[in-house]
Amino acid sequence: MWKKTVNIIFALVLTGCAAKSDSSFLHAAEIEMSGGNQYKAVRLAPQIYNASNSDLSDLLIRDGKGENVPYFINTRLGRTYSNTETYQMALINSYLKDDNFYFDYKLAAEQSGDVISTSVEFATGNVNFAKEVDIYGSYDNIHWDYVQKDRLYSIDDKTKLFIDFKRPQKFTHYRMKLANNLEKISFDAVYLVYSVETSEETNFVENLTPAFTVESADKRTNIHIEGLKNLRLCDITIHTDSMFKRNVSAPGGTDKEIYNLSLNGESYADTTIPLYWHVPKDDTYILAIHDGDDKPINISGVAVNYYADDVVFEGRPNEKYTLVFGGGAEKAAPVYDIERYRDDVLKGEIDRVAIGEIHYATEEIKPERDYRLAFNIVIIAVALMLGALISFKLKKVKPG
Repeated sequence: MWKKTVNIIFALVLTGCAAKSDSSFLHAAEIEMSGGNQYKAVRLAPQIYNASNSDLSDLLIRDGKGENVPYFINTRLGRTYSNTETYQMALINSYLKDDNFYFDYKLAAEQSGDVISTSVEFATGNVNFAKEVDIYGSYDNIHWDYVQKDRLYSIDDKTKLFIDFKRPQKFTHYRMKLANNLEKISFDAVYLVYSVETSEETNFVENLTPAFTVESADKRTNIHIEGLKNLRLCDITIHTDSMFKRNVSAPGGTDKEIYNLSLNGESYADTTIPLYWHVPKDDTYILAIHDGDDKPINISGVAVNYYADDVVFEGRPNEKYTLVFGGGAEKAAPVYDIERYRDDVLKGEIDRVAIGEIHYATEEIKPERDYRLAFNIVIIAVALMLGALISFKLKKVKPG
C-alpha cells in the first residue's frame, strides 16, 4: 500500500513539473553599435521576419548581462515640410478719426493670382508700448470687412510685432486701427506672410532579391519565391527579356495583366505586381503566370519590395546588444514604458545601427522549470498520507 502511494506522489510531482515547463526555439542576431546618441534604431532583416511571429511578438533585445532592454517598433518616418512666402505692403493712407489712428496698406507689387496670408508682421523703431489693433481687409480700398483684434507690444525685452490670422485671408488691402495713438507709433515696414507646415509619414520600404525556382506545367508558369514569410509585401517585379502580354495571379487575390512589348520602335513594359501589404504565411510564395498555348517566358530574376520596421531602443556605445527572436507563437509581445513617449524619442537624433551575424538555434532552449506547483502537490500528498496513517492507527486501537 505504501509503495503504491509513493508512486502516485512521484507521478503527481512529474505532472506538476511538466505542466509548468515550456520550451522556446530562440535565434539571435548581434547588433553592431555605432554613434554617440542616446537612442539607436536597427532595421530588421528579412531573415528575422521569416523566423519570428508574424506580429513580432517574440522579439527581445538583451544587453551584455542578458537583461531585456525596452524598445518600440517604428514602422514609418514622419517629416514636416515648411513653406513660407512673404509679400511687402505699401502705406497708401494714414489719418486720425474720432481719437483713433488709421494706417491703410496695400500689396506693394501686383500679383498674378490670389495672395493667401496667415499673418501680418510689423517693423517699428518704437519701444515701450502696448497697443490694441483692429484689422480690416478690402479688395478695392472702398469696402472694408472686419478681420480681428489683437495686441502689439514692445516692453523691455519682450516683443510681439506680428498678428496671426485666425483663418487664412485673401485681401489685397489692410487697415490697422489704433486707439488714441498718443505714443505716435509708426511702422517702418509691414509684410503679409503665408506660412504653412505639412506633415507627411512615409513607410519604410526595403528591397530584396530572393532565391526562386520556375516550374511550367498545365499551361502556366509557377514562380516559387523563397524567403518572403511574414514580410509585408509592397510589390514584386519579374525581370525578363521575353516579349509577352499575359495575366499573373498572386496569393491574396491579386490578379494583373503584365507585359513586355517592343513594337514599331517603341518599348512598353509593366512586369510589377502590387501586393497591397499581403503577408505570406508559408516558406514559399508562388506567382502563377497564365501561358495559355504560348511557350513559357524566360524569367531572369525577381525583385521584391517590402515594408520594413525599425526597432528603437536606448543603447550605450560600448555595450553589447543582441536581438533575440523566434520564441514561438504563444509568446505575448512585451509592453514597455518607452512606447508611451515614443513621439518624443523620434523627434531627437537617433543613430542607425546594423544587424550583424545571425545565429540560428540548432536545439530547443528550455527555460527554468517552475517547481511551485510540484511543491504544493507534494505538501498536499504528505498531508493526505499523514491523515491516512492516523486513521489507520486509530482503527487498530481496540476499545477498552
